[in-house]
Amino acid sequence: MAARRLGGSSWQQMSLLSRRWCLQAGSAGKREQNRYSSSSTTLEKTVENSEVTREEIVLPRRKTWDKLAVLQALASTVNRDPTAAHYMFQDDPFLMPRNTANSRLLSLSKESGRSAAKYIIKEFPQYFDKTTSEPNIPCLMPENLTPQIEGVSEAALKERIHLRGVKASVDLFDQLLQAGSPVSLETTNSLLDLLCFYGDGESAQEKQNEQKGDLEEPEENTSEQRSPKRQFQKSLNSSGFRWRENSNAERIFKIMPERNAHSYCTMIRGMVKHGAPAKAYDMYTDLLNERHKADVHTFNALIRAVPYLKEKFAERWALVKDFLNHMVQQEVQPNVLTFNAVLKTLRRCGGVGRGVSLSVIQEMNALDIEPSLATYEHLLHIFYRSVELQPSTIIAEILEEVEKRSFTPQDPDDANFFPTAMQACCDLKDIKLAYRLNKSMEKGDNWKFLDMDRLNAYWSKFFSLLCMMEQIDVVLKWYKEMTPSLFYPSTRSMFDLLQALDAANHLEVIPSVWEDIKQLGFSRKQDLLEELLSLMSREEHPEETQLAFAKCAEDIKAAHEQSGRDQAPLEWTGSALGHVVVLFSRAGRTQDAWNMMEHFQQINRIPTDQVMDEFLNCAKKTNCPDEAIKLVKLAASFGLPSTLKFKSRTEQEFELSEKQKNTLESIQSDSDSSDSDSDSDRD
Repeated sequence: MAARRLGGSSWQQMSLLSRRWCLQAGSAGKREQNRYSSSSTTLEKTVENSEVTREEIVLPRRKTWDKLAVLQALASTVNRDPTAAHYMFQDDPFLMPRNTANSRLLSLSKESGRSAAKYIIKEFPQYFDKTTSEPNIPCLMPENLTPQIEGVSEAALKERIHLRGVKASVDLFDQLLQAGSPVSLETTNSLLDLLCFYGDGESAQEKQNEQKGDLEEPEENTSEQRSPKRQFQKSLNSSGFRWRENSNAERIFKIMPERNAHSYCTMIRGMVKHGAPAKAYDMYTDLLNERHKADVHTFNALIRAVPYLKEKFAERWALVKDFLNHMVQQEVQPNVLTFNAVLKTLRRCGGVGRGVSLSVIQEMNALDIEPSLATYEHLLHIFYRSVELQPSTIIAEILEEVEKRSFTPQDPDDANFFPTAMQACCDLKDIKLAYRLNKSMEKGDNWKFLDMDRLNAYWSKFFSLLCMMEQIDVVLKWYKEMTPSLFYPSTRSMFDLLQALDAANHLEVIPSVWEDIKQLGFSRKQDLLEELLSLMSREEHPEETQLAFAKCAEDIKAAHEQSGRDQAPLEWTGSALGHVVVLFSRAGRTQDAWNMMEHFQQINRIPTDQVMDEFLNCAKKTNCPDEAIKLVKLAASFGLPSTLKFKSRTEQEFELSEKQKNTLESIQSDSDSSDSDSDSDRD
């Protein structure tokens, strides 16, 4: 009750005080209004009479956020988990890859599944006509690829060209010609664009049939396949199709009643793209004869085709200069792809390319054209892919420019910059440049240039350089942060890590490395197992380390013995057997060591004296005279000269029973028996 009275009285007091304050504020406001009323009237008259204009207040525009702004903000609060696999492999833990081969297989399988899904949707669109999603998102729904316009008309042809139906477009074009219906120049050029882009093959569904047809080519093309330019043609023709004689594009181009510059440029770019550079050059000559002008994309394609048109380096550079002069005469403004094409051609010009490549960069700066990552990649290839490595000044200057910017994709070769630059750092053995390059790669969105294959190549080279040049603590720190979230180590990477541990005398880390080797699926790599066993058995270590090494040797023994349905058991080598015996002996596992000693007879190999000494020391340490006698018998069966030494050691270092002494005395090596036989023959 007291609390209620206190709460009620305090509430009443607060309400009275608030009313009193409002009354005081109202009376004070009236007094202030009366006080300044006369002065405000005077000011209004003054402003009306003055000629001074008032400044207009401009409100700031409302900030428009990107659609992904919230997701980007949330992503900035989460760091990369070094123990997790790449994000594209986290859908199913059972399918999570263990090494580079598995990751590549899984990524290709996912892409193949997407292609199969698109094929099913395209072949059977009637089963995907119902949309039950709420809300309906059009961009996520299957695209309607069924033609809506029926009949033979130019509108129907435009629709099929828009749907990228190559075969249907060509058939409808032929029907229009047979019916005598003229096709406009614009529509015909669009059809040429489609044919030259897809190489006279169906855009999606007939690609497999096209590849089967390539296997049954006529004999007239065999000489071209065996020509020395075959590899070059393959690199030029990245689409998988080859330009054929009298293809649909050529046929339609020849029957066109009217051709403009767009028609010639489309044919030139299509011929270059699909591996017919000589025909493209002839088509360019026809374009000049018709007094047409080429566009910048056509010149870029012709410059990329120069190495396939000329054999000598000087002739290639002369032809490139001719094309550049034609661009000046036709008033065609070059772009960054033009200079990238020039540099890519100079990569195949030897010393001539190294002499003029820097002048190409100067010309870019004079035209205020910013280089792309492909520009720098071509420079690195020109100066650091030769037998004699250039000094690191060029790559240092390139990194200074790269560090200032965050790049966007402009050229398909942009993605090759970071692996090429890291390879140059490895060749130069410059770890500081590698750190600068890695910092540039992580800046902004530059990391997006690396797909899975390039990511593995980049980090493998970086890790190899770290193992070569850095302290072991730094190497292990990077190793824990990089695997498996950034890359999967290869057998070469594990070799580099083992060599780094050996150089730093940190062999006690080998058991943890062996666990990673098993996780990566390298437990059956014979050369890697030999290197691992050699490092563990070379020197004697503390007891705890020796026990861990023996556990690794037991896993390796199990890897040699197990055999699956699709794999044969590993074959033992004499050195591997000896290393395992030494590791078991130093760990005090006498019986396991003797079981491995028996394998020498099974594979017809002879153990070394060091291996037998280690086993005898183990038998002495564990007080096993029977195993020592077995060792002497084994040495005698091999006819080793050291049999007498092991026999005397057994007599001196072990407490033998009478039966064991008699057994030991009865052991006679093959060399002793042969000597006695020769003495009896003399008698």
